[in-house]
Amino acid sequence: MSTHFGAKFMNVLYVAGSIFMLASCNSSPSEPDFLSISLHKDWYLYSPDTLDSYPATVPGTVHTDLMSAGIIPDPFYGSNVEAVQWIENHSWVYSCSFDLHINPENYDATELIFEGLDTYANVWLNEIPVLNANNMFRSWRIPVQHLIKEGSNNLRVEFLSPKRVCAPMLSKQGFIYPADNDESKISPYVRKAAYHFGWDWAPRLVTSGVWKPVRLEFFQKAALRDCSVAQLKLNPEEAVVRITAEVESFMDAPFEGTLDVGGAQWKGSITPGLQRISVDVTIHKPTLWWPNGEGTQNLYHYQAVLGTKDRQLHKSPITVGLRTIALVNEPDSIGTSFYFKVNGKPLFMKGANYIPQDVFLPRVRDAQYRELLLKARDANMNMLRVWGGGVYERDLFYHLCDSLGILVWQDFMLAGTMYPADDAFLDNVRQEAQEQVRRIGKHPCLALWCGNNEIEVAWQNWGWQKKYGYTGQQEDEMLAGYNLLFHSLLPDETRKHSHEIPYVSTSPQSNWGKAENFNHGSMHYWGVWHGREPASAFSANVGRFMVEYGMQSYPAEETLMEYVQEGHMNLDSSAIAHRQKSYIGNQEMLRHINDMGEQPATFSEFIASSQRAQSHALQLATEAHVNAQGHCMGSLLWQLNDCWPGPSWSIVDYAGREKAAYGAVQQAFSTKPIPELHR
Repeated sequence: MSTHFGAKFMNVLYVAGSIFMLASCNSSPSEPDFLSISLHKDWYLYSPDTLDSYPATVPGTVHTDLMSAGIIPDPFYGSNVEAVQWIENHSWVYSCSFDLHINPENYDATELIFEGLDTYANVWLNEIPVLNANNMFRSWRIPVQHLIKEGSNNLRVEFLSPKRVCAPMLSKQGFIYPADNDESKISPYVRKAAYHFGWDWAPRLVTSGVWKPVRLEFFQKAALRDCSVAQLKLNPEEAVVRITAEVESFMDAPFEGTLDVGGAQWKGSITPGLQRISVDVTIHKPTLWWPNGEGTQNLYHYQAVLGTKDRQLHKSPITVGLRTIALVNEPDSIGTSFYFKVNGKPLFMKGANYIPQDVFLPRVRDAQYRELLLKARDANMNMLRVWGGGVYERDLFYHLCDSLGILVWQDFMLAGTMYPADDAFLDNVRQEAQEQVRRIGKHPCLALWCGNNEIEVAWQNWGWQKKYGYTGQQEDEMLAGYNLLFHSLLPDETRKHSHEIPYVSTSPQSNWGKAENFNHGSMHYWGVWHGREPASAFSANVGRFMVEYGMQSYPAEETLMEYVQEGHMNLDSSAIAHRQKSYIGNQEMLRHINDMGEQPATFSEFIASSQRAQSHALQLATEAHVNAQGHCMGSLLWQLNDCWPGPSWSIVDYAGREKAAYGAVQQAFSTKPIPELHR
C-alpha cells in the first residue's frame, strides 16, 4: 500500500552537518526541491560571566559539556551532585559558525528549526535576534530566508538561568506554589521537566542546552506542516483512513498541486498561506493492530508526497495502525469503572510507569530505548504510563511502542503542584499541547491523554492549604486556574487534534485513604510505603485501575560500583546517603527486609535483601490485581526504569540491569486475564 516515487535521496558529509535532499525528476542534484541540513558540528559553550570557551555537543546539555571539558566532575559520581548546583545560577551561551554551499535565493523559503531548547533561550543568526524561547516541550520554526547567506554564517543561543528569569514572578505572585519537590519553588513557572528540580528518585540537576536536533530547511513553493490520521471506516472487508495534510504555500499566487498517499491522490489549487488537504486511503481486508499478548502489531506505512505535475516538493512518513480504543469510566454496580476496550474488547492492562532514562536526556542512545522497551514487552506488559513530571518522549519511543504493542497512557507534563493561570502561561501550555497532541496522536499505541499527575488528590488530601498558609482568595484563584487548565484548555486541545483518544483530567481519581475509594476509578495506592503498611496490604487493597504502587530497592551492586568508591559502599557514606531521595527510604526498606526475617550484615547483603523485599511486595501486588480481574482492570507498577544510579522503586536500574522484582512481575503478568466485568 506504500507510495513509491522517483525522487533521489542523498546523505553527504557537509561542513554544517548532515544534508538531506529531495530532488525532483526535473531538478539537478545541486538544486533539490527540498533540502535539510543539520547543524550539529563545531559548537562552543561559554558563560558570559567568565567568557571561558569549551567545545560543546549539540544536542547536549551544559552539564555534560562542562564534564567533557574537565570543568566539573561527573555529577553522578560519589556525592558530586552537591558540587555542581552552581551551574543553574548562571546563563550559558552556545555558538557555532558554518559554511553554506548553496544560495538560499534559489529557494522560496528557508527555516531554522530547533526541535527543543532547554529552556529560556535567546537566539541570534548572523547577529540578528530571531527567537525568544520559553518552553522545553516545544519546537521552534523560524523563517530566515533573508538572514541566511551563501558562505559563512554564525548561530548563537543564550540560555538564561531559570532562577534569574523567575525571581520577578515569585516576588509579584505574593505566595508560592506547592511544588514540594523544588526547594526554589520556581518550577511551576518554568515549562521544563519537573524532575530536573529534584524528585524522590532523582537529584536536582537543572539543565540547560540545545537538547534536541537543530537544522536548516529549504523549500520550493510549499511545505507539509502536519499530517493527521483518522479512521473513517473499519470492518473485516474494508478500512478507510483519511489523511489530512496541513500545507503551507510560500507563493504569492495559487498554483496547481498534488498530494499522493498510498496510491490515492488529491489534485487542485494550493493557495497562499495555510490550508488543509485530505486524501482517503482504502485498505482491503484490513489487519487490526493489537496490544502485546492479544494479537499482531500490524502497521501500514505510507508517504504523503506533496508536489506539482512534474515536481515533488516535500514528503512526510505516515504510519497507520488500525484499531479502536475506548476508556469506560462510568458508574457501575459497585462504584465507578475504569477500563480500556481495544477493538471492542475489554482488556486488562499490565504495565508500569515510565520516567526519563537519564537526567541528561540527549545522551540516551537509540539502543537504550529499544532495550528498555523490549524488557517491558518481555515482561508481558501491554501499557506504559509516560509520567507527567518528565518529558514528552522522542518519536522513537512511540514508534517502538507501536511496533511492540505497548499502549501509552500519556500524561501532559504537569505534576505535583498548582500552576499559574495568567494568559501568557496558558497560551504557552496551549501551544505545547497542540504540538504534542498532533505529534503523539498519530500513533496507534496512544491510549489516553491525562491532564496531570496527582494535583487534584494532593489539593484535596495533602494539606497544602495549611502548609503554605493560603488565604481563601488565593485558594479560589488557584482552583479557578486549575479548572481552566485541566477542565477546559487541555480537553479542548485533545478534542480538536486527537478526538479519537480519551482524556481524563487527573490521576488518580480516587485517594487510597478510605476503603470505599477502592471501588472508584483510577488509584495510586501508597499505603504500602508512604502509609508504612506491611507488604501483605497489597493483597487486601485493590482498586479498579491501579496506576501507581511500588516498593523501593537498591540498584545492582555492579551499577553502584561504577559511581561509588569501594570504601564508600555503605549506608553511612555521603556517596550513598546522597542517592536516597525518599524521606523514609532506607528505614522503610529495612523494615520490609526484617518483615521477611532477613538481617543483612553487610551493604552487599542489604542490596540483595532490598531487591528480594521489593520482589516479594510486587509479586503480592501484581498477583492480587490480576486475580481481581473484573473489579480491577489495570496494574501499572511504579516504576519501570531509573534516570540515575540510586535507590528507587524501579525494576530495571539505571544501567539496564533487571532487579529481582522484574522476574516476579514477568511471572504475574504472564497470566492472561479473562475479565468478568462489574456492570
